[in-house]
Amino acid sequence: MSDSTNTSRKIRYGFVALGDITQEAMLPGVAHTGNSVVTALVSSDTDKAAKVAERYGIGSVYSYDQFDELLASGSIDALYIATPNWRHAEFVIPALKAGIHVLVEKPLEITHAASREILATAAASTAKLMVAYRLHFEPATLSLIDRIRAGELGQVHTFSATFAQMVDPKNHRATNGAKAGPVFDMAPYPINAARYVFDADPIEVVSAVGLRHPESGLGDDFDHTVAVTLRFPGNRVALFTVSYYGNAVDAFYVAGTKGSVHMRPCFTYGTPFEQTITVGDKERKISAPATDQFGGELKYFSACLLDNEDPEPDGQEGLIDVLIVEGIMEALASGKPQKLDLPERKRRIDTTRQKMNLPKVEAPEPVDAAKPSK
Repeated sequence: MSDSTNTSRKIRYGFVALGDITQEAMLPGVAHTGNSVVTALVSSDTDKAAKVAERYGIGSVYSYDQFDELLASGSIDALYIATPNWRHAEFVIPALKAGIHVLVEKPLEITHAASREILATAAASTAKLMVAYRLHFEPATLSLIDRIRAGELGQVHTFSATFAQMVDPKNHRATNGAKAGPVFDMAPYPINAARYVFDADPIEVVSAVGLRHPESGLGDDFDHTVAVTLRFPGNRVALFTVSYYGNAVDAFYVAGTKGSVHMRPCFTYGTPFEQTITVGDKERKISAPATDQFGGELKYFSACLLDNEDPEPDGQEGLIDVLIVEGIMEALASGKPQKLDLPERKRRIDTTRQKMNLPKVEAPEPVDAAKPSK
């Protein structure tokens, strides 16, 4: 991939939805990508959008009802979509049909049917689609993948992770049932991590156990904590727990026949990623500086568009995770293991071409947007 930041060309973006991720994570990093600019905002609250637009010098604001007007305006080349998960297809599909490139937050959608419709639309479009797996560009994560691929840990066969936050009962994640719960919102992180650690995809959801905490205030229509076991080919296993009712933690262990790695944090952003690497009886610790993960993925996607290259992670990467999430939900409902019939995935992370090392940026106080956690 060429360094498209050396030219005056920039991809013009419209940002759809102005929650905490867009305001605190994505918008602050746009300026230092060098190849991206935001020319329009789309929000259900145009007053909020106008305030955010003034802060960043963005010229146009649209309501959700005016989305088609934006697509026809000629003022954007691409969209970043950060609506609630179940509203992704609603915006992705019309954009792709209009020839507008799309960077959409994960999960791709909440059903395989909606996800496949998105992929079919992308296949028929001249526009490119990327799912926002920002860790595919994060240097510490990529160094771990390189270490595993080089055989430093031997035969890696075990992955275990915990990802928890104390969600505010007033947040939309706590008021929209299972489709906004931790399986759809948080599980894609350890699922995707297990897949890039093993360079493979699971063949079975062995078990899924859900817990509801009456004292949490989160309601009784979805599981607040979910523990999952996934079987991978080659006698490998991944175990993880995700929770809306736990002190903030995100960490995983990778264990092989020669060594292991403990990474904490590993899924969040804004703080250094710490790795404890043990090979035999020798242990060392590595602290990787915090980077602008959101600006990095935006820079990569814009470079792909400017160079006419297909991005990774693409729509199929997103579909596979959605199919795994559906298998987990089926295992929760039935109490039985679920075989997974996943499409063959031939593209994997290219740790050289995808590494993005933009410096961390400070986030301003968001306008009328709250973090999910208390």
